[in-house]
Amino acid sequence: FPVDLKNWLCCTVLFLFFSGCGTLAVLEQNEAGICLFRSFDWNDGLFDVTWSENNEHVLVTSSGDGSLQIWDTANPTGPLQVYKEHTQEVYSVDWSQTRGEQVVVSGSWDQTAKLWDPTVGRSLCTFKGHEGIIYSTIWSPHIPGCFASASGDQTLRIWDVKTPGVKVVIPGHQAEILSCDWCKYDENLLVTGAVDCSLKGWDLRNVRQPVFNLVGHTYAVRRVKFSPFHATLLASCSYDFTVRFWDFSKPNPLLETVEHHTEFTCGLDLSLHNHGQVADCAWDELVKIYTPSCLAAPV
Repeated sequence: FPVDLKNWLCCTVLFLFFSGCGTLAVLEQNEAGICLFRSFDWNDGLFDVTWSENNEHVLVTSSGDGSLQIWDTANPTGPLQVYKEHTQEVYSVDWSQTRGEQVVVSGSWDQTAKLWDPTVGRSLCTFKGHEGIIYSTIWSPHIPGCFASASGDQTLRIWDVKTPGVKVVIPGHQAEILSCDWCKYDENLLVTGAVDCSLKGWDLRNVRQPVFNLVGHTYAVRRVKFSPFHATLLASCSYDFTVRFWDFSKPNPLLETVEHHTEFTCGLDLSLHNHGQVADCAWDELVKIYTPSCLAAPV
């Protein structure tokens, strides 16, 4: 179950950043409920976490000191490795999901993304081009070696690790873009969420106009996630304290609004294993695991 809590882990430790340290918490779900399985401390804030795709015990975090840490839940003593090359906070980290690849991409406030092989003690490549903070980096689940990045420079960019330079630049919003995600059912479709309170869908075959524009949030959209089970369904969380569920194929795309936090809602993920199950978290230091009514029945 910990894979479902990826973004909750990120935001819990982000909250602790302001006290100068970070904590990685791994939770386990059993018949008695949710319990703490393991926790790890780091000397700076931890902003994001990603699970290994070939070892269920291994995960990578990114932190405010510009480093990445590799942890093993079977080894409670500390990180296995620490890689420090970014010159500012590392805000995003993602492990590739395509077969045959065991690589990680990180995105930083230093405006660069870096490619890592966790078995090698240094980065393999650095990607430059953004003119603002990189808030989000995510691998394509379809195309090996391809990832997307979202930035404070108001652009979404597509990169290919086999070729130098950016592959596609999309001026997606007239505001900072805080999050992006790739559709699990369409290799050409991505979604972005931004400070302008909107979510926009982008078809890489024609990026001049978004294929959908979802409005309803009243403050910045902090995280966007496509459903692993439905091609047109996605979720978003916002600094307006809400999580919203959408189906962009419908005339009225907003399916449901969940408001069960008292502070900024900033972490969100949909379970890959339990259909309809959602985990979210907020600055109120609470994680909520639930099935919204719109996902309880077939969409």
